[in-house]
Amino acid sequence: MELQIPSPAMSGSLTFKVRRQKPELVSPAKPTPRGFKLLSDIDDQEGLRFHIPTIFFYRHNPKTYSDPVAVIRRALAETLVYYYPFAGRLREGPNRKLAVDCTGEGVLFIEADADVTLVEFEEKDALKPPFPCFEELLFDVEGSSEVLNAPLMLMQVTRLKCGGFIFAVRINHAMSDAAGLALFLKTMCDFARGYQAPTVAPVWERHRLSTRVPLPVSHAHREYDEMPVIGVENGGKGDNLVVRSFFFGQREMSAIRRLLPLNLVNSSTDIETLTSFLWRYRTIALRPDPNKEMRLIFIVNARSKLKTPPLSPGYYGNAFAFPVAIVTAKDLTEKPLEFALRLAKEAKSSVTEGYMRSLVNLMVKKGRPSFSSDGAFLVSDVRIFSAIDFGIWGKPVYGGIGTAGVADFPGSSFCVSAEKRNGETGIIVPICLPEKAMQRFVKELEGVFSSQLASNGGVKSPDKLILSSL
Repeated sequence: MELQIPSPAMSGSLTFKVRRQKPELVSPAKPTPRGFKLLSDIDDQEGLRFHIPTIFFYRHNPKTYSDPVAVIRRALAETLVYYYPFAGRLREGPNRKLAVDCTGEGVLFIEADADVTLVEFEEKDALKPPFPCFEELLFDVEGSSEVLNAPLMLMQVTRLKCGGFIFAVRINHAMSDAAGLALFLKTMCDFARGYQAPTVAPVWERHRLSTRVPLPVSHAHREYDEMPVIGVENGGKGDNLVVRSFFFGQREMSAIRRLLPLNLVNSSTDIETLTSFLWRYRTIALRPDPNKEMRLIFIVNARSKLKTPPLSPGYYGNAFAFPVAIVTAKDLTEKPLEFALRLAKEAKSSVTEGYMRSLVNLMVKKGRPSFSSDGAFLVSDVRIFSAIDFGIWGKPVYGGIGTAGVADFPGSSFCVSAEKRNGETGIIVPICLPEKAMQRFVKELEGVFSSQLASNGGVKSPDKLILSSL
């Protein structure tokens, strides 16, 4: 039975229709334990109480007639036997403490078909965030996006008329971070490949990031400063927000590195380098008051920091921190790029085991606050999703975040690994800015790359850096 035929979805000039079946609940394939399981004090902070979507595009495999809907639905049911808390519902107790009621009800699943091919997405340059057609590819079932008393996961598998398909997932962020969701999806991949059990056994162990008796907050956690929200752009009131996705391949990354001392280049990751670059030039484009504090929130996976004892490889809860670099707009924009990069690296390295213990105590003592977003640019590396391989169809053509940023926070971006420009793999980053600031941002970046190509004796490439304008 068809639920509905919605209005056409559009991505640039790409238009198509999606026919969806009635949403269903997929429960664990076998009986699972009942009862309540407390989330950690990192999980239930205010800043994670929302649902976050991801999306994956897969090509047709002419050597198989397997139905991706049937394969994924079956793999989901088998995975929920091991990740059974996801089949439950979140409840809130005293002091806003969250717990999973392991009811076994299941997660929402939608089967769909679209009258479009993957090649059409590629020809229309529509394989990148943000996806204006996303609401058609992950239908927001009424009530499903509530944090409490609602399904903790929503999935939609949309067959394409070429034989490829789109797999979209939305989870309650209080349950897992990107690494935790990747563990869940890789277990689904295990079952899709015919395995009888997960290659990495999941563990709950949320007590590892919780406290029964809060101790003193031993570290400065400026990311949770209580601050009034003040605009960052002069003269930008009423300016429409726009989102564009930028591709950083080998040429762009080489141009950025040439702005830095060699010793710093050799000791910095691509993400550290790119993030500091975007932070600086985004601030230049915004034109804030010179004395305004600008913040870089660098998401850090803290799993490797917890060593007494080590956190299990199967831990799928939230285990990351929001360390922040803070500097005035004047210093950030007038000093060289290496200044921003050193600040970013310093913030990242501040996350230690002691830092995480202190963070847990802060959450309990201050009522599980949200991080401060005023003047902030938040960056998260989710390239881990490019490895979600169900076996039959290979790795996704695109696998990553389905929206431009975090919830209603326009100052957030996700680094996604993807192929563009003649098969080159690079990093795609969606950026959200007021329209006038976006124009300045594009001009600044074009100036940087043009001058770097010229100074390096290169010929300016006709390829556009900008991948989308929405």
